[in-house]
Amino acid sequence: MVGKRQEAKGKSVKIFFDIKDFKMSEIKDFKDLIIWQKGMEIAEQCYFVTKKFPKEELYGMVLQIRKSSSSIPANISEGYGRKSSRDYKRFLSIAQGSVNETETHLLLSARVGLCTLKDIETIINNLKE
Repeated sequence: MVGKRQEAKGKSVKIFFDIKDFKMSEIKDFKDLIIWQKGMEIAEQCYFVTKKFPKEELYGMVLQIRKSSSSIPANISEGYGRKSSRDYKRFLSIAQGSVNETETHLLLSARVGLCTLKDIETIINNLKE
């Protein structure tokens, strides 16, 4: 169950809903989840942008970006597969951490000259969706 606060005539009301019940009739597989599909796109974009990085970064920043970005859809699918809203929520939180980690690695890469802000602009925008 997920709690959400809403204001009702000046009073705070907590509303609960089950993540797994939300449009589950349309979701037959984790690959049907829009959030997983977007995560896969981000990971793919990260793989392409890091191909341009210097070879000496293969086991440094390239590896960090690829691991953190691939962790986004991986945690979404793993959480979905747990079949419990509590576990799913926990894995979504882990995926959000991977989003932040990926953004940090990309921004640092631009700051130290491994890429330009233009190279990563689309990925950064997708991470913020």
